Amino acid sequence: MSSSGTSSSLSPRALDWRLRFGLLSLVWGFSFLFMKVGTESFAPFQVTLGRLAFGTAVVAVAMAVKRERLPRGAWTWVHLAVAGFLLNALPFSLFAFSELTIPSSLAGICNATSPLWGMALSLVALSEDRPTRRRVAGLGIGFLGVLTVLGVWQGFHGLDVTGTALALLASLSYPIGWIYVRRTLAGSSHSHLSLTGGQLLLATLQLAVVTPLFTSVPSGFPVLPLLAVVALGVLGTGLAFLIQYDLVAEVGPTTAQMVTYFTPVIATAAGVALLGESLSWSTPVGAAIVLAGAALTQSRPKTATGGTCTAARADATEGTDATAHTDTTSAMDGTARTGGTQGAVATSATDGAAEQPTPRSRVRQKSTT
Repeated sequence: MSSSGTSSSLSPRALDWRLRFGLLSLVWGFSFLFMKVGTESFAPFQVTLGRLAFGTAVVAVAMAVKRERLPRGAWTWVHLAVAGFLLNALPFSLFAFSELTIPSSLAGICNATSPLWGMALSLVALSEDRPTRRRVAGLGIGFLGVLTVLGVWQGFHGLDVTGTALALLASLSYPIGWIYVRRTLAGSSHSHLSLTGGQLLLATLQLAVVTPLFTSVPSGFPVLPLLAVVALGVLGTGLAFLIQYDLVAEVGPTTAQMVTYFTPVIATAAGVALLGESLSWSTPVGAAIVLAGAALTQSRPKTATGGTCTAARADATEGTDATAHTDTTSAMDGTARTGGTQGAVATSATDGAAEQPTPRSRVRQKSTT
């Protein structure tokens, strides 16, 4: 979506983009550890509500600094409510519930299946998204990796089927949300920051209604779980979204979305090192197969202009608002297929659907699909 004359960058680029890329990978990878620690003392709905509330607060501060207003229009708010449910409230809650019975490392690996779900759904729901042999092969390899993680040859012995299914459903929710956004919010005249704030606000309100109906007030607020929830919201939701938008504007969507492949690695390392979670050989091997398949589904043949990544970088270096808009909106095509990483906001370019706000971006889109 166009950003209504505002810059795509949401924060000063004081750090090299590689450092910000690494920071984003760490934050999203550790989010699964934060959820695990949070659910030790709080109900999953409470963890999700806290996450959304603190994340919304961070985005609200960014909006105040940039003097952005919330979007207008009844239908815009209806679409944002659906997007907030599919991309934030639902998957965040499902992941929190899943980690009651499965390790945080397994939840992080399940999150890596979002590109596979996105690829499969786009072939059905998006007529312009044509399959190729390479992408279909990647889809098959990826699901072979899922079966390896689950240890299907053992009859799922020792695996909590319910918790794993919830984590996989959470991963599926992301691409469903992106397809919805692609159909309803593409071309909005509101800035992506404004729409992000509206979406997170509505997702927070949804959890604020649901949580009291299914949970009771916590008997206490232990420091470590409380800090985990705060970190999950401030870092894993609010700050992470802002960092990723900034990365897309600077280095292009192809490079920025590669964070998807580092997240499960960090989630697994954090779970094993800090929570003492155990791993069978099939978990890391299956995760590697999943990531290989996901990478294939996202691969694009190089064009005469040097390929998607080169074009994105070339545009990113031109330094104009129109260029930032093009990079931002074209990013949404690439990540719609990935399904997003942590439900980064539907209205952002970072994780969403293809859009066509300008004739120039339409030309770019043809060369990258």
